[in-house]
Amino acid sequence: MPDTQLDDLQKAHIQHLQDAYADILQQQGYDAVLISSGAAPVRYADDQYHHHHGYGHFLHWTGLTGIEHSWLLVDREGHVRLWLHTPVDFWHATAEIPTEAWTQLIKVEGQAGTGAPEIAYPERLAVIGDPAQINAVKGQANPPALLAALDHLRICKSDYEVECIERANARAARGHGAAREAFLNGASEFGINLAYQQATAQREVDSPYHSIIGLNDHAGILHYQHYETASPARARSLLIDAGCRYRGYCSDITRSTAAPGENRFQALINGVESLQQRLCDAVAPGVDYVELHYRTHLGIAALLRAADLVKELSEEDMVERQITRAFFPHGLGHFLGVQVHDVAGKPRPSPEKAPALRLTHRLEPGMVVTIEPGLYFIPSLLQPILDGADSQYLNKPLIDELKGCGGIRIEDNVLVTDTGSRNLTRPYLPE
Repeated sequence: MPDTQLDDLQKAHIQHLQDAYADILQQQGYDAVLISSGAAPVRYADDQYHHHHGYGHFLHWTGLTGIEHSWLLVDREGHVRLWLHTPVDFWHATAEIPTEAWTQLIKVEGQAGTGAPEIAYPERLAVIGDPAQINAVKGQANPPALLAALDHLRICKSDYEVECIERANARAARGHGAAREAFLNGASEFGINLAYQQATAQREVDSPYHSIIGLNDHAGILHYQHYETASPARARSLLIDAGCRYRGYCSDITRSTAAPGENRFQALINGVESLQQRLCDAVAPGVDYVELHYRTHLGIAALLRAADLVKELSEEDMVERQITRAFFPHGLGHFLGVQVHDVAGKPRPSPEKAPALRLTHRLEPGMVVTIEPGLYFIPSLLQPILDGADSQYLNKPLIDELKGCGGIRIEDNVLVTDTGSRNLTRPYLPE
């Protein structure tokens, strides 16, 4: 898509937000809302700061990640002003007034101070953001009903937002390709991470989340947070869960790779891949995401039977006995937007049998969701079953053989359309 078309989409996105905010403010009884960008907190007992990404509702308008001490004011007529923190500072580079198309619709001013702009505010003012940043502003701080309405506004994405998420997918796909190549060439987890960051031209701190890069049994640690600098003596598997940003919007992609010769594990990857693609194809308006999650458990059960990991039980029995939860302990996915786990995903609580599920909606056009089934060999989850009454159904020697490969997760980002879905990942990362 040419950038001129992206500019048009961005202006339409801002106009939609102007209209929607005006309606919400009138419904909630406010004259205006002041949104803080937020700022990085200082490390305890130190003079260094944590990295700052930005407050989601500020990013929804601007996409300006990493911007601190800036303020956006929206009134009930849809007028918008942005005060961008632009101090005179010889220690640090200062933010520049942006030139994207949205600045044609929003009045942008620089200000040297870090506090809220010193202007005459309307009487009925709401102020939203990090309490540490907004506590000195006179107005109603983070009113729950208003926040809920603004969160709900972010559920269905505009065409501009979808395009940004797709571009973030294209960028991340380059990194995933480079990471796979580095793995097959014998790189360490640290080296694979460097290959990913180099290919995406993205600093690690600017990623939407800390990349998960696990070799061998580390692939079975769901949010593995370290990078070994030395390559293992024998590399058997790679799991990489890593994304990118484009104008504030996130991608979130996971791929699993078996080393040459790991035929049993490769067969499992093929099975999870096939299941994942069926689940992506099942995404459509009206589909209950909770039911899609349960369908995933039946699919995992079928894989366990086919691989002879679990014997003599039907798929339904495996799910009922919660055996599949030991192999697939997380939820199927979540919303995606300016936050990697975007807001308003749970209009109803997660089911008792799926406490980690982050999304409980019935799907609607415009939603962008992740589809990320997995199959893992996690000792702490498998051992209670191996020690219990259902141990007779588990193939312990095969489980022991595959534990060293850790686990599998395959994740795409999928847009719900009027008639079905569109995969935003596969055009750039087919496998």
